[in-house]
Amino acid sequence: MSGRVLFAALLALLLFGGTALALEPSEKLANPVLEARAEAIGRELRCLVCQDESIEASDAPLAHDLRLLIRRRLLIGESNKQVIAYIVSRYGIFVLLDPPFLPVTYLLWLTPPALILGAGIFLAYRARRMRKSERVPALSAEEHARAKMLLGEGP
Repeated sequence: MSGRVLFAALLALLLFGGTALALEPSEKLANPVLEARAEAIGRELRCLVCQDESIEASDAPLAHDLRLLIRRRLLIGESNKQVIAYIVSRYGIFVLLDPPFLPVTYLLWLTPPALILGAGIFLAYRARRMRKSERVPALSAEEHARAKMLLGEGP
């Protein structure tokens, strides 16, 4: 019984352990409104080291530096858009977790639908080709007689 509990605890830790914010207590702002804005901005920005999570969830040193930069920019009175624009100007559009649909990101946005469409066309082509190749030619009279003999139906 204790083995099952231990297994369940380990499984829960693996599944949900990474969802905690990586924010350090020293990073928190005293103003809860500014802190909420900083966290919202952090959830929109990609960790350039991890690349699959926001800077709010990452514990990479660069993510830590970006969180501090966000909070400094908010303390001097910048809006959320100004802070994001500043970070994008320094690190490029790739830093956004949800980049806008621009000529620079066309490949990023259009590749998945193109791959799905291409796979669908390929599968449809293969299915049509397989149907054509599955047609079995009719047996000649000699082959028909031999088949009957082998099956024990004929003389």
